[in-house]
Amino acid sequence: MSVIGEERVRGGVFREISAEDEETQPTEIQSLCMNCYEDGNTRLLLTKIPFFREIIISSFTCPHCHWTNTEIQSAGRIQEQGVSYNLKIKCKEDMNREVVKTDSATTRIPELDFEIPAFTQKGSLSTIEGLLDRAVAGLEQEQPIRRATDPEVANKIDQFIQRLKKLKDMEEEFTLIIDDPSGNSFIENPCAPQKDQALSVSYYKRTPEQNASLGINDAEPEPEDKPANDLDTMRNEVLVFNTNCPECNAPASTNMKLVQIPHFKEVIIMATNCDSCGHRTNEVKSGGATEELGTKITLHLTDSSDMSRDLLKSETCSVLIPEIEFELGMGALGGKFTTLEGLLKDIKELVVMKNPFICGDSSTTETAEKLEQFGKKIDQIIAGEMDVHIILDDPAGNSYLQNVYAPDPDPEMKIEKYTRTFEQNEDLGLNDMKTEDYGEVQS
Repeated sequence: MSVIGEERVRGGVFREISAEDEETQPTEIQSLCMNCYEDGNTRLLLTKIPFFREIIISSFTCPHCHWTNTEIQSAGRIQEQGVSYNLKIKCKEDMNREVVKTDSATTRIPELDFEIPAFTQKGSLSTIEGLLDRAVAGLEQEQPIRRATDPEVANKIDQFIQRLKKLKDMEEEFTLIIDDPSGNSFIENPCAPQKDQALSVSYYKRTPEQNASLGINDAEPEPEDKPANDLDTMRNEVLVFNTNCPECNAPASTNMKLVQIPHFKEVIIMATNCDSCGHRTNEVKSGGATEELGTKITLHLTDSSDMSRDLLKSETCSVLIPEIEFELGMGALGGKFTTLEGLLKDIKELVVMKNPFICGDSSTTETAEKLEQFGKKIDQIIAGEMDVHIILDDPAGNSYLQNVYAPDPDPEMKIEKYTRTFEQNEDLGLNDMKTEDYGEVQS
């Protein structure tokens, strides 16, 4: 405990990884080798990847049989939503994409009907080629025993291993799906900040079973002494409940308020402020139901004064800037009630400053320059030096952009209502929702 306490005084248990930090040294522990059952050595490093999150890196070596093993575990908090990556791999270059895969992630290759279930492998920081190599090594591990005890099964596994090796050599295209309910897995987008046409990312609400597998309790305590259905109380008072800071995990408080946005609807604003580390965050939830039609708002930026327009971006809203070929998918950045300038700054921070693959060994000069140019373009848009259009596309119809000419129409803003596609209804969970006889009392 004294060592941990000393680390906290010096700046926290998890220090940012840096070749210049001579104080950051791994902890060495004597542990049992699971290959020869002699004593080996495990080295643990608690570190922080810049602009990403805290991780625990462990490396085991055995001096007797020379067996080695490395693992990576996420030490950060479980994200509010699960994430699913769907990547169409078409060329050799795609095999070099870097992947962060946690132990709670499920990996699938539909073309082979192949799946690596959650919690069957430890977390890893690798490439797609490395994931395939690891899968082949896992299948080959028990093959000598199978050939002796069950040659038929061993022969089928050999054939399957050959198919995996063909995929690795890119003899055919295939699809890689990584589904992580913890939201902590990641697949590199080499086209960043532009949209990757081969990669689709979707966020989803976890099921009770997924929460249970992650050790999360679904039950959310209601605020004490507050009437649950008294909307007048929620409109007139700020509700306060205790929580933990998402950055340092220290006790903090979250304020919640129901707010009426003029010419729009009611929304719920939640703000968390940590007195320990100074971290602040805010989130916006729609206070109403999903609209019958989706909403697409297009604003032509003509002056830097447009940056002060109020903006509500719901969790289901995507943001597009066609002139710089940028698209921010639904689920990214969460719900926000801010200004147009605040949204653009958040986009720059997410794409440029918090990109885990522009730091350290993962970075390339080409990627860093591309992201630097993107950051400069965002700065030019904020300064009113670029003629661009900002598009807010929300299939749930719960996003809003201030009309400074209200109640008259805004000549530079176009609002379109559209019918959602089946896929959009599926993402919103509307296809399986049954509302028939909802109000009737069942006997």
